[in-house]
Amino acid sequence: MADAGDVALLLVRVVVGVTMAAHGYNHWRGGGRIAGTAGWFEGLGLRHGTLQAWTSVVTEIGAGLLLSVGLLTPLACAAIVSVMLVAGLLAHRPNGFFVFKEGYEYVLVLSVVCVAVAMLGPGGLSVDDAAGIVVDGWAGGAVAAGVAVVATAGLLAAFWRPRVTEKESESAGVPG
Repeated sequence: MADAGDVALLLVRVVVGVTMAAHGYNHWRGGGRIAGTAGWFEGLGLRHGTLQAWTSVVTEIGAGLLLSVGLLTPLACAAIVSVMLVAGLLAHRPNGFFVFKEGYEYVLVLSVVCVAVAMLGPGGLSVDDAAGIVVDGWAGGAVAAGVAVVATAGLLAAFWRPRVTEKESESAGVPG
């Protein structure tokens, strides 16, 4: 019989993983589909909205599925943290903390849970454990946080070009 810690980690992995996979699926097939998601990304100041939309879909579904089964757990966690960092920085940070005001509360919780899972490891009920490729402890946390920060910084450096409002351009002396 599996111990309580392994079952607890399985529950957290599956709930966060399925949530992320569903989120990615919604970006792809829900609401405004890829075109709507692309427009949303462009509205946040990211260039190449369609590329951003597809990258988000693949990352969220892929990382969610990997986390759910506990395969390459620190990297799956890093991908989720990176997606949440981008969302938190571009979409939610200006709105404050609380999610009911479109704040960063939700993305912060998912990010911290993923770093914690990477540190604790995937647990005994995982593909990583069965394959003998568990990376946990400080190394797992460092992979999850470090890869997420580097990936987020790279994405923002390459693609984020926030639009300057008319008021901002006037105060900077830039003709509209």
